[in-house]
Amino acid sequence: MAPTILAKVAAERHALTISELTYRIKDLLEGEFPDLWVRGEISNFKHHSSGHWYFTLKDAHAQLSCVCFRLQNRLIRFRPEDGLEVYARGRLSVYEKRGEYRLLVDYMEPVGVGSLQLAFEQLKARLAAEGLFDPERKRSLPLMPRKIGVITSPTGAVIRDILRILKRRNRGIDVLIFPVRVQGDGAAEEIAEAIRILNRRDDLDVLIVGRGGGSIEDLWAFNEEVVARAIFHSRIPIISAVGHETDFTIADFVADVRAPTPSAAAEMVAARRDELIERFAALELRLVKATRYLIVRRRERLSQLQARPGLMRARNLVHQALQRADDLDYRLQIAMTKRLRAARERFAALSLRLTAQRPSRRLAETRGRLAVLQNRLSATMRERIQTARRHLSSAVGKLEALSPLAVLSRGYAIVWNERGGIVREAADVSVGDRLRVRLFKGQVNVRTEEVRPDE
Repeated sequence: MAPTILAKVAAERHALTISELTYRIKDLLEGEFPDLWVRGEISNFKHHSSGHWYFTLKDAHAQLSCVCFRLQNRLIRFRPEDGLEVYARGRLSVYEKRGEYRLLVDYMEPVGVGSLQLAFEQLKARLAAEGLFDPERKRSLPLMPRKIGVITSPTGAVIRDILRILKRRNRGIDVLIFPVRVQGDGAAEEIAEAIRILNRRDDLDVLIVGRGGGSIEDLWAFNEEVVARAIFHSRIPIISAVGHETDFTIADFVADVRAPTPSAAAEMVAARRDELIERFAALELRLVKATRYLIVRRRERLSQLQARPGLMRARNLVHQALQRADDLDYRLQIAMTKRLRAARERFAALSLRLTAQRPSRRLAETRGRLAVLQNRLSATMRERIQTARRHLSSAVGKLEALSPLAVLSRGYAIVWNERGGIVREAADVSVGDRLRVRLFKGQVNVRTEEVRPDE
């Protein structure tokens, strides 16, 4: 009878498969916990090659498996790390193949600090370790930029303020505006691409990258790594002008110069004309004072030399020293005059560049200098030719004075005997000798009929 009862019970039993049980548990969990927040410490974090994040959240007594898929984690600004305590929002689900429940995370933020602030600190520490903030690599701004590039929103107050200040301080600066979005998705990529494009040009002296003030979310495009690396690789000096004076971004740390505001950036690059005039005047005054001081010191030294007993006895040496002092004084005055003239000429050239940069004016100046040089060359050549002619005339006169023909022209003659020797005395000639006589013009052959040596 016992086997019959067992068979009847077995026939009435309905056993669930593992899959059926897992699906029912999954439905219960997902229906009961469709959206919840949990708090825990991250451990065993793994960033899979697919882009998904796998990690465990734990506290002192339990742990929970979690996954954050790629489409969700791209919206999380900071990078999870083991040991970091976070708030995680998501829904419970069951991974059927392993029969374990887990949290599908949609959003996370760190406990005690905002996610953006943590992301800022993480990126700042990493880039600083790579040397992107090193002061040694930062360049100084040009004193007188001729053309600047401005990367910002074309519709905000920032560009209007920059243009207004540049117009007021220095109208001679050209401005190239590169419009970009300065907040929102894709803004960082636009800013980085604008920096790369403007670096391909050869006519820009400095770049201003910035926007107006706002929250950390509004300024976040300037905290992106892509912008930081674009600034780092720029060959053109960059001024970061983001937000207000109390706002700091990653771009500020990488840029060559940080301006507290966009208006301050415009003030930095636009040197006023009257400031340049004052600067050159001050340099001229310093040069005059230094030259006068040098002259006074040389005269004092000369007085000391004159007071020495040995030099007082050697009047010639004193006179020579006085002459050298006069020569030095003259040379110093000439040098001072040349330096002052050169300083004035440089100042005039800079003033012309500040007021207008017209090719016609440069061409006229070049032609003027060419005409002066041509006149100098012509005068020098004429003087050299006249000097050469005088030297030639003097040499010809000397040659004519030394020429035997000059002697013959006064009635003298040269006599050769038959052997070709010159006859200098009557005793060297016998009666009947044939002689050749060279006159001033022509020669004659004669025969000796009588010889009378001088007694």
